[in-house]
Amino acid sequence: MSLFFITFFLVYGSMHLYAFLRARTALHFGITFGMGLAAFMLVMLFAPILIRQAEKQGLEQSARMLSFVGYTWLGILFLFSSSSLILDLYRLLIRSAELLQRAEYANLKPTAGVLFYLPLIVSLLAAAYGYGEALNIRTETITIKTPKIAEAIGRVRIVQITDVHLGLIIREERLSKILKLVREAAPDILVSTGDLVDGQINGMPGLSEMISGIKPRYGKYAITGNHEFYAGLEQALTFTRKSGFRVLRDEAVDIDGILTIAGVDDRTVRPRAVVSDSAEREMLFRLPQTKFTLLLKHRPLIDRDSLGLFDLQLSGHVHRGQIFPFSILTKLYYPVHAGFSSLELGSRLYVSRGTGTWGPPIRFLSPPEITVIDLVHAPGD
Repeated sequence: MSLFFITFFLVYGSMHLYAFLRARTALHFGITFGMGLAAFMLVMLFAPILIRQAEKQGLEQSARMLSFVGYTWLGILFLFSSSSLILDLYRLLIRSAELLQRAEYANLKPTAGVLFYLPLIVSLLAAAYGYGEALNIRTETITIKTPKIAEAIGRVRIVQITDVHLGLIIREERLSKILKLVREAAPDILVSTGDLVDGQINGMPGLSEMISGIKPRYGKYAITGNHEFYAGLEQALTFTRKSGFRVLRDEAVDIDGILTIAGVDDRTVRPRAVVSDSAEREMLFRLPQTKFTLLLKHRPLIDRDSLGLFDLQLSGHVHRGQIFPFSILTKLYYPVHAGFSSLELGSRLYVSRGTGTWGPPIRFLSPPEITVIDLVHAPGD
């Protein structure tokens, strides 16, 4: 965690400095305005820490307000920096052309005003669009035909929610929209693949009761994500269980003889001294291969030793980057960062874009989703 925070504040601090210098070059402001802008940026830089401290002190309204302002600013600043870097790349190309051709292309060079105002306008428009997109939760449906679902059953419908991040920003209104879509899908099984909660969860009365009202005929199952550990594992588990989920922690459960659901803890947070790297494979190896095996795993990482031992892995975590162009980085780290993929030895992977938002209440070119997975009987080869 310390390395993550050091990296985060170094990058985030650099973005603030970059934006400050770009604004000063374009606006030519004086020392008074500059000190005020620097003070605001300093507060925004340390907003995540201030929010956490406000939560601990029970200042929920202050924490919620600062959370909305601070994380919205983070999203806008990221979009501004990304847009500005594109212009900087364009300037570099022009400068390279000048050096190579020993010519002057002054008319192609953007002015200081353009370098500031164009990224500012783009970032504000993208943030406004992304705020609306974050509220527009979509239903994605996939159908998997398999002989492992009995013909007498015909179809089993699984609904996946993931990365809801209930906390200071995502509350009753957003949760109501999510649950409305879940009810409309009429699931036989509801699964949550981690990060149901986010941060301190003391001030969320009534939310677990809202979720507990969803009662699929074969039950609800959940696993931990990294944020369950950040929020306080015992608190998070209590909330999840109170919401009606059975939490699968490196264990599997038989669903009325129809299929098997296996769930694993998020390995990057849980110490290896507690769970070995081979625990997933050992658990799956003991399961009957004649039944459809659904593996719930927060991060879309594939253990090659587990291939062929599960039929479908459901994951989340990545949010498909949440805000473009961050999705370019997530795609580099996670080869499958969203959508369906067929793996080796008959295994499959589906990665949800996530149902909520982390940090900025913005999703740009990565709309949230609930996922409907229909397992349908089909004759074997």
